Amino acid sequence: MDLNKFRVAVITMSDSRSKQLDKSGQVATEILERGCYQVVAHQVISDDLDLIKQTLLDVHAQKVDLIITTGGTGMSPRDNTPEATKAIIDKEVPGISEAMRHHSLQITPKAMLSRGISGIKNQTLIINLPGSPKAVRENLEFILPTLRHGIEVLRKEVSNCGDT
Repeated sequence: MDLNKFRVAVITMSDSRSKQLDKSGQVATEILERGCYQVVAHQVISDDLDLIKQTLLDVHAQKVDLIITTGGTGMSPRDNTPEATKAIIDKEVPGISEAMRHHSLQITPKAMLSRGISGIKNQTLIINLPGSPKAVRENLEFILPTLRHGIEVLRKEVSNCGDT
């Protein structure tokens, strides 16, 4: 296995965390690095819709393979991450978000309130995670084993899910 093969950006959306310590982004970074992903960018921004869209585009321009977002996926009026993500992706990958919600529902019924989405922009996979460090850990550890294959397909290193 090629260590640090995939370049990843972590972006936290939070009005409150943009002014203080970002624990959910730190948890995501630790899990990704332990999984041999190279975290090349880590930002904390406010929940402003236009700022989120622009930040996603700016980070995408850095030629990352994966963008993990934390926060802004709930029902608060300022939770704009899914809308910003939808605005910039080429296509959705609903199975990732559906799997995370299903997994989280085994832990808490509040998981049904998550609006996070997953999608592709060119050859970059973008995944919205919830904002709590606990939910980031539970969801990212659950999906991480499968992400490697998805990114390899996007990078045309394998041609389909049946390849070994």
